[in-house]
Parts: sequence; structure tokens; C-alpha cells
Amino acid sequence: MTDSALPTTGREWRLLSRPVGWPKPEDFELAEAEIRQPGPGQVLVRNAYLSVDPYMRGRMSAAKSYTAPFELGKAMQGGAVGEVVASAAEKIAVGDHVLHFGGWREYATFDAAQAVKVDPEAAPLSTYLGVLGMTGLTAYAGLLRTGAFKEGDTVFVSGAAGAVGSQVGQIARLKGAARVIGSAGSDDKVKLLVEEYGFDAAFNYKNGPVAEQLRAAAPDGIDVYFDNVGGDHLEAAIGSLNERGRIVVCGMISVYNDTEAAPGPKNLARLIQTRGRIEGFLVGDHYDLQPEFVREVGAWIRSGELKYRETVVEGIENNLEAFLGVLRGDNTGKMIVKL
Repeated sequence: MTDSALPTTGREWRLLSRPVGWPKPEDFELAEAEIRQPGPGQVLVRNAYLSVDPYMRGRMSAAKSYTAPFELGKAMQGGAVGEVVASAAEKIAVGDHVLHFGGWREYATFDAAQAVKVDPEAAPLSTYLGVLGMTGLTAYAGLLRTGAFKEGDTVFVSGAAGAVGSQVGQIARLKGAARVIGSAGSDDKVKLLVEEYGFDAAFNYKNGPVAEQLRAAAPDGIDVYFDNVGGDHLEAAIGSLNERGRIVVCGMISVYNDTEAAPGPKNLARLIQTRGRIEGFLVGDHYDLQPEFVREVGAWIRSGELKYRETVVEGIENNLEAFLGVLRGDNTGKMIVKL
């Protein structure tokens, strides 16, 4: 089945050249592309919301990483949610809403096996890209599994007003943390962390050395550090780490646009005395937690115990600017592009 009123072309963002340092507008183009009708087992989706995320900066480089780089001259990919407007697949019908990775474009045609059906009645569509999507699962798996969080822990989160960080802090609080501390890049975000998200303490990392501010906020040290930033935040966390403390490396946004290797923390030897550990993780290794995550976090959202924010940018023509805004820290909560 198909929607006979469909246009024949749609817009998509393409990577023209690999950015050096900060991405520039001339590294990209917004182009018209033919809308491809689905073949056997495929669906055509009209995207409603697109996700832009820090990890996408890594895919713009050719360096070997955990996922393939974007191909030059071709449409980029990213999380998206939209409505099926044509289907040649058995289990997905026209009118269904699906989550998929054919983002950065208005229309996407792909194998139905790559789509996950979502219910717009159960939660707003945009939440499946954030608080109930990959972003939320990142927070959940990183804190509870990789970070081995336990009741009574003191937790420090960097980038705490972002989509992942704000959820990490709230999950820690709901699971019985003794103290939750967050860092953010503005006084308004600090206020949000304490007054809306229930953090016990928060500080603006631009107002002074991170290590000093963290010691003041957590005089008895920290048990878990959830790292979204790297750099001076990671060094400060190592300095405040308690015995058997855990550091979860989710992202290092402070170094993504560096053209030379950033220096590592100068105090790594402290891990010897604390018997602490640093472990990186990828959400893709933890999809087995998805049912448990949706069940537990969905209940918190419905009850109002877990709060979330979205920064919504209108129009695919502003997709690139929204992405750059994430790298600058312009967003509060999940950055979403609404088509």
C-alpha cells in the first residue's frame, strides 16, 4: 500500500568533506533526492522528528571507530521517528509509526527489519528519540550496568543538563543515591538540575576550576562518575574518587573537535590507591536491557517522578545548526529537529 499524494523528491543532508576541527557549513549540503518506493520487505517513512547527537561528530571523520564513518556525497544517518507512508512488508502497515536510523532526511526507504514500531498514544513521538530511546537507554545501562551503581552511592555527572546526563542523575536519585552532583555550562542549567531534576548539588564549570568545585560539592568524595565531557572533568573525578569507585566513559565532548590529541589526566596513578576503574561503554552492547528500561523508566515518566526537557528546532534546513548547537552545549535535554 502507498499514499498516492506523496511527493517525488525529498530533502536530505549530505557530507561533502570531512571537517577539520569544528564542522563548517561548507562541509555539508542540503540536497533534493528522489523518493524511492519500497521493495519487498521494505517500508517508506515520512520522518516527523530527527535526532542530532554528539557521537555524529566522530562519524564525520575517517578515523577508525566503533561505527562506520559517514560516506562522502551520500545522505547521513541518525535516529528518526516517523509515519509509514508505503509498505511492502508483512508486519508494518501504512499509518504505523516507527523508530529507525534513516535520519537527516525527510523521507527514508529501508528494510522493515531495521524499524521498531512505537506507539504515539503511549508517549509523544519525540520521546522515542530521547528519554525513552537510545539516549535514555544509554543513561540507564551506563549507570546501572557499567557503573555498577548501588544504593547509597554518591554520583557525579558531567554534561548533566544534557539528554543523557539529566537522566543519569534522576535515575541515580530514584534508585537511592546518597548524593547526586552535576556540572553544567550555565547558571540557568545549574538551577534546572537542582530545582527540577532533584540533584543535590550542581555547579557551573565555567565559574572556576572543576576539581575545586567538585570537592566543595562532594566533600566525602564520589563513588560513580558518569563522564560525558572528559578533560578537566575526568581529572577532577579521579581526584575525588572513593575506594572502589567507578568511572563510566560515555562521551568526551570537550575533545571532539580537537585537531591534536588531548592530554590525558595527570593523576591516573590515584586509581592504584583507590582501586578505582575506568570503563568505556557503547549502548549497542546493552540492547538486552531495553524491555526492562522501557518498563521502569516509562513508569517513572507516567508518574511524573522522572522529568525531561527537549530543545526543539523546526525544519530540516536547520538540522546542521541544531547539530552544531549540541556541540556548543546550546541544548537543555535532548536536541530534536521537528519536520
